Amino acid sequence: MGSLSAAGEHPIYPTARRDESVVDNYHGVMVSDPYRWLEDADSAETKEFVEKQTKLTDSILKTCEAREKIRQKLTELYDFPKYDAPFRSGDKYFYFHNTGLQPQRVLYIQDSLDGKPEILLDPNSLSDDGTVSLRAYEVSIDAKYLAYGISSSGSDWVTIKVMRIEDKSIEPPDTLSWVKFSSISWTHDSNGFFYSRYPAPEDEEKLDAGTEINSNLHHELYYHFLGTNQSEDILCWSDPDNPKHTLSASVTEDGKYVLLYTYENCDPVNKIYYCNMSDLPEGLKSYKGKKEILLPFVKLVDTFDANYHYIANEDTIFTFLTNKDAPRNKLVRVDLNEPNLWSEVLREDGEDVLQSAVAVNGSQVVVNYLSHVKNVLQLRDLETGALLHRLPLDIGTVSEISSRRKDKIVFIGFSSFLIPGIIYICNLEAEVPDIKIFREIVVPGFDRTRFEVKQVFVASKDGAKIPMFIVARKGICMDKSHPCLLYGYGGFNVSVTPQFFVNRILIAKHLNVVFCFANIRGGGEYGEEWHKAGSLSRKQNCFDDFISAAEYLVSSGYTQPRKLCIEGGSNGGLLVGACINQRPDLFGCALAHVGVMDMLRFHKFTIGHAWTSDFGCSDKEEEFHWLIKYSPLHNVRKPSDKTTQYPSTMLLTADHDDRVVPLHSLKLLATMQHVLCTSSEKSHQTNPIIGRIERKAGHGCGMPTQKLIDQAADRYGFMAKMVEASWID
Repeated sequence: MGSLSAAGEHPIYPTARRDESVVDNYHGVMVSDPYRWLEDADSAETKEFVEKQTKLTDSILKTCEAREKIRQKLTELYDFPKYDAPFRSGDKYFYFHNTGLQPQRVLYIQDSLDGKPEILLDPNSLSDDGTVSLRAYEVSIDAKYLAYGISSSGSDWVTIKVMRIEDKSIEPPDTLSWVKFSSISWTHDSNGFFYSRYPAPEDEEKLDAGTEINSNLHHELYYHFLGTNQSEDILCWSDPDNPKHTLSASVTEDGKYVLLYTYENCDPVNKIYYCNMSDLPEGLKSYKGKKEILLPFVKLVDTFDANYHYIANEDTIFTFLTNKDAPRNKLVRVDLNEPNLWSEVLREDGEDVLQSAVAVNGSQVVVNYLSHVKNVLQLRDLETGALLHRLPLDIGTVSEISSRRKDKIVFIGFSSFLIPGIIYICNLEAEVPDIKIFREIVVPGFDRTRFEVKQVFVASKDGAKIPMFIVARKGICMDKSHPCLLYGYGGFNVSVTPQFFVNRILIAKHLNVVFCFANIRGGGEYGEEWHKAGSLSRKQNCFDDFISAAEYLVSSGYTQPRKLCIEGGSNGGLLVGACINQRPDLFGCALAHVGVMDMLRFHKFTIGHAWTSDFGCSDKEEEFHWLIKYSPLHNVRKPSDKTTQYPSTMLLTADHDDRVVPLHSLKLLATMQHVLCTSSEKSHQTNPIIGRIERKAGHGCGMPTQKLIDQAADRYGFMAKMVEASWID
């Protein structure tokens, strides 16, 4: 393969101490964990390990000839204007825009669509290096205030501040800390908003937020009054008997009710309670200072058996999107005065997944279906669910549907593998919707006609048909000569849909890479049944699906194992880690981002306890036996066939990733280097095993543009060398 060994170079790996005394008893099975000490990110020994690994990685990346060419070309290609769909509040328009290479996108405000845009909030002014990002925002209904949450270094922790829009002033008292996994929802009097937070840690003054690994527990719902300190916020809901639950609140579009959503874990199920705020004699102010009295929420759904998402209401009659007895989702209606009588508004489709619904134009609803991993939009009657019109779109992904129920105008954000972005404006005033291009995003130098997209359906090990998109230059020869990049996720009901990736277009153009997306089970591409078919005891289906997709690319003549690279992040990082253990012979390179690699201990760190809905938990004997079979950390084995070795591997993580904490990648990195490379004098593992540890970054959200470019140059430069991809100008 195209490893360093081809040039007679062999990586010299730093020695990492193995503590053989650390052994855990899992239901009678003894499991060693010799790198447990790497779980302490603050220890001098861990810092030294990271420093040495960084030096090793830097030394190898310097030998990757395509790296700097990728960085240069990607910087040029990335320098194009980017826009999100406009949204309205009050009589104002708001939208996000990045001129090209700005670290973070900027929020603009307009009086009208033709009016002069003004910068409302520029996150780039909040730090020198672009590592402070905007992670949450909500404009008050009268457009007088903007509540916004900022994050530092990619952490999930958010600090909420409030801006008076008229003069862009920020009042110091309105600073809310230790917010995480929270929405922001204003009451219609604009006196304040609901948000969720965790209790402040005891060592909050010393803590570098985002580097801690302790579990996130006791999520609580608060209401903040403008102009007051956080200590005066109203505790609206708390559930100390269920510390792992998370809470979210939203105010209905009529302003009368606040809805409370409670989530047990990452399963698409929730409880839903409501509080009629108009019934509060003195409003929310009467709860100020009463720490022991929660808002009088009424239980509408008090079980975790389905997902319920608010769409609209007419006084007490509510419409929800739900998967109750409908794995591909449907719309239902209930009168709060008769909470046991639910009726169908729009029944579940026989094939397509109802992903979202937005009430518009008073009595209508735009519904967004996923049909064989491509979005389809329809306009329907909100009362009856009757189909009114199909909204024409190309094959791709609807990223945004922006409108209010009272609006006749709908903005639709759209992209695909070969379409950087189109924002459509749809006018519903006439009987037939008038849909036009409002704004089209253009990438200078990109010619979509030179590429083609194909969707195939691959038979997995058990015969299930797995969709896969293949993007390549037009007219390639099927002679197995092409470098190939295969991406997958397969978890948590997340659908991987066609989107524009400028970095992958670049490697397709200049490295002749065929890039592919496998829609494996565990995702949401075909609804909840597809999700469940790749979770818990059936998680192995995800790996079988991905391996089958890789085998298809080889057997169909696109590539060969030594030129095939696999990539995934988070749950997709787990996917990559498991697959290189199970089929090291099938891949030439592997890029695993921020992966869940220790399947026996993931639930002990930050929000990991919520993932047991997809994975299971080693505390339970049956589930332990599922996990130990595929846990990347516990299944690294030196191939018995000396002609086989693990693919060249890069494990990517970041120092402020407080979702999948860095210890996962660090422990796997130490394990792979020991087992495959340094545990015997004559190791036949010449393909490098390296780690890339980003500083001042997290799980991926909010990463500034330059870091995105640098990371892409490093990982795809590494890939290019390892699969022997030649640069084409």
